[in-house]
Amino acid sequence: MTSAEERRYAGAGHRNGGGAVKGFVHKDCSRHPSLNDSLEGEIQAFLTDEDQLHTYDDLTKVNPVTPTTVLKCLRARYRVKVFYTNAGCTLVALNPFQPIPDLYSLDVMKEYHSASQPQEFKPHIFIVAEEAYRNVQGQLEPVNQSLVVSGESGAGKTWTSRCLMKYYATVAASSSVVKSQNTVERIERRVLDSNPIMEAFGNACTLRNNNSSRFGKYIQLQLDRCQLLVGASVQTYLLEKTRVACQPAHERNFHIFYQMMKGATDEQRKEWKMPHGQRLVWLPKAEKIVEEDCFHETVEAMVHLGINKERQRQLFGILAGLLQLGNVNFSSSTDESQPCDIEEQSQDFLQRAAELLCVPAEELQTCLRVRTLKAGKQSVLKPCSQAECSMRRDCLAKVTYAHLFEWLVTFINNSICADKSTWCNFIGVLDVYGFECFQVNNLEQLCINYANEKLQQHFVAHYLRAQQEEYVSEGLQWSFVKYQDNQSCLDLIEGSPVSVFTLLNEASRLNRTSDAKTFRVRLEKELSDNVNISWDKFSEVPHFTVAHYAGKVDYQIQGMVDKNKDPVPPELIDLLQKSGNSLLHKMFTDNETENLMKKGLSKVTVVSKFKNSLESLMKILHGTTPHYTRCIKPNPDCKPLTFQKEEVVMQLEACGIVETIHISAAGFPIRIPFSSFIQRYGLIAKYSRFPFRELLYWSAGLFSFSFTSSFNLDADNSDMLHQEVEKLLRVVSQLQALDPSLCFDSEKPYSWVHCGRTKVFLTQYMLDWLEGQRKKILSWCAFSIQCCWLRYQRRRRHACRTSATLIQAAVRSWLVRRQVQRWNRAAAVIQNTWRKWRDMLTALAEAELDDAEDFVEEDVPTLNPVISQRGSVQLSTIQEPVIVRGWPMGLALASAPSITLSMTATGFQKMISLMASLNLPSKRGEYKVETNQYTQGLASIRAQPKGSVKLHFRRSPLLYADRPPDLKCDVTGFNEILLEKTL
Repeated sequence: MTSAEERRYAGAGHRNGGGAVKGFVHKDCSRHPSLNDSLEGEIQAFLTDEDQLHTYDDLTKVNPVTPTTVLKCLRARYRVKVFYTNAGCTLVALNPFQPIPDLYSLDVMKEYHSASQPQEFKPHIFIVAEEAYRNVQGQLEPVNQSLVVSGESGAGKTWTSRCLMKYYATVAASSSVVKSQNTVERIERRVLDSNPIMEAFGNACTLRNNNSSRFGKYIQLQLDRCQLLVGASVQTYLLEKTRVACQPAHERNFHIFYQMMKGATDEQRKEWKMPHGQRLVWLPKAEKIVEEDCFHETVEAMVHLGINKERQRQLFGILAGLLQLGNVNFSSSTDESQPCDIEEQSQDFLQRAAELLCVPAEELQTCLRVRTLKAGKQSVLKPCSQAECSMRRDCLAKVTYAHLFEWLVTFINNSICADKSTWCNFIGVLDVYGFECFQVNNLEQLCINYANEKLQQHFVAHYLRAQQEEYVSEGLQWSFVKYQDNQSCLDLIEGSPVSVFTLLNEASRLNRTSDAKTFRVRLEKELSDNVNISWDKFSEVPHFTVAHYAGKVDYQIQGMVDKNKDPVPPELIDLLQKSGNSLLHKMFTDNETENLMKKGLSKVTVVSKFKNSLESLMKILHGTTPHYTRCIKPNPDCKPLTFQKEEVVMQLEACGIVETIHISAAGFPIRIPFSSFIQRYGLIAKYSRFPFRELLYWSAGLFSFSFTSSFNLDADNSDMLHQEVEKLLRVVSQLQALDPSLCFDSEKPYSWVHCGRTKVFLTQYMLDWLEGQRKKILSWCAFSIQCCWLRYQRRRRHACRTSATLIQAAVRSWLVRRQVQRWNRAAAVIQNTWRKWRDMLTALAEAELDDAEDFVEEDVPTLNPVISQRGSVQLSTIQEPVIVRGWPMGLALASAPSITLSMTATGFQKMISLMASLNLPSKRGEYKVETNQYTQGLASIRAQPKGSVKLHFRRSPLLYADRPPDLKCDVTGFNEILLEKTL
């Protein structure tokens, strides 16, 4: 059942409300049969093809609607392992009594949440959850939602509530904001971890259910404006604390005690003074193993909620002390003036209990055996009887466990509850104890069944009665469907001035010992006129019988008044306030407890407190949109996939499923006032005349348009509102007639919708169609706005790009012009400077050279060809002495008189390189003398004609004046002149 194809309806599988069901069909025959004969014939005709009964996923399709046909459909679906069925506005859930993991997996949750129309899927608890969640998103009044899960004990209410919480923790906690992801995960985990703790301390294994809730809880899942889960709060009602000290036959205590015994380590057992094999009186049926006996899961949940190890140690120590206290027994004293004796085998258990509760053993023993009576300002100690000692022992255990449970609830709320400023709406999940009827029923069962009566009355008042009365007042043609109204039973239990609760409170406030027979006589005298109460006068045990909506229950009167008083001896409170256990001390020293004891409010009875808390719950439910889920228990033995029709029929009749189906099949579950209807769906009439293409081009005026601007929403002008609604409905009917996917009946245009006097009545399918049309038009408008915005953005980007291009072109041209001008100015400066230096060097060169006319060129002897071929050098033969001047950067040699030196080029090169630091590149036929500082721009070497040789070394004023303008040029410099002369 995890694929979408398996969940979708085939053909006309929608919930069509009144348009889908024809009611009772009367066939035309020659004779006129009676109504019973006709009905039996229709039932037989309907049940002829039983192989197709499992396909009826909505019981409003059953024709005719009778307990027999409804039962047959449910049994057929249960056999093929289909456990959810729609019954109009109610979801019927059959307990399979075995795990079905694929039915509640994470993928299934995401599939239902992402579906555009979850109602098209097969019935599931997730559809109810998603419908409530979308109501919050759509802000349909009332925005807050309540999921009411009802049914007998063992029908699966706790499991259903757990699935609902898991669904919302998965769906409503999904956030794409990275910075808040850790916060969301923490909230989700804490909300889910509150479940195992509450079930461990508040649930127990009973004859009818292995995980029966022994308290009621209403969980508010708090959502912010983005419909994300930001917190939760838990409200509890009437914990069955008597189970701690008194367990019914063949039933167990609360789960937490068995979890401790089965999951504790040897070290923990030693700390709790509970060795293996020890028998504990308050721990019956310890050998029975149930799925909920998981100590590790409870401890892990405590850690996630923030309960540290020290606080856990104190908490489990208190629980272990209560179990030890249960083994303390008393024996009657021979002297009435002396307190009762504690049995010898109980002394050790009393000592252990005192140590675990961190109170003195002597004071504990005294508080259990002696009571303090106050006479004015004086106190008198009076020994207690054996029964009173046992009662005080049980009272100590009950009040301690009740305070511990309240502390846990408060701690959980402080851990998971969000600040009021951070959340605006909530979805409530109500899980209360189911209707109970045991062999012996007392005050606890009376309160539990009273709560179920209140919930049934809420369902009757909200749906069965209120809807039919509203149909008549709004002008719909309607014939009333009879239903079972339990208001008379509620008047019997809680009515004023005389009821069971008022008489019980009156007897509890009397300062005298209660008498069961006297209280029975009082009930018979005051309530004999009520048909919902009766008595068995021949019974030896005083009791009274109440006819509830789910059946008759006998309540035992013995002990009921005492339980209603719920007295707590003050000396027990004083003892617990002195406890060395900080947790126990804190629980009994809070301001609320102190005020309770000082002001004498302990006389507030159990039924008064429970009635007040239940009224506050009903007030919350009346202010929310309810969603009903009826859990059905297929068999009393909790066997997997076992269907017993007697058991199911009784539950169907008790909760009014057949009447609900009748009203849902013929009625309109959705009711919207005119103003709200026009405000939400008026845009369908306004934009339905625009084709999609035209709507794209028309979107220019959407930025300042209000969908409700053309309608007058004044509530006083009802005629105008009625006319506008009629126009809108005509447009809707035309659109439906043009929709090929709808099987629209033109002869009955209002089969799915009806216009009343002040409200529009819709079927669920009609509401889904309107929401689909509204979403389609809004999508078109949003698409048009996006197109206009994108076009505007593109034009703006194009204009900006064009402007930027023009600016960049102007800037680049200006930069180029400025650079070229700088280059021109630099070239001019370089040219002028070069010309100046060239002219100056030319002038210097001319000044250095003597006039050619003054020089007498001497005959230079011709070199020997052999010597010339070998590269030898012949020096000058001038007679005058030759002046040789040398500079550090170069050296020139002049020939001395009558000195002739001939040597090879290689030897000459070595000599010159060594002595004169000159470079002579050796290449055959070419010899060129350059200074080492040639690359540094050496000055010219010039020789005077008269025999003297002057070496001039000057650096050019230009940095690169000695560089050739062309790399391929052989010129070595612009200012260097080499004289090649053979002397």
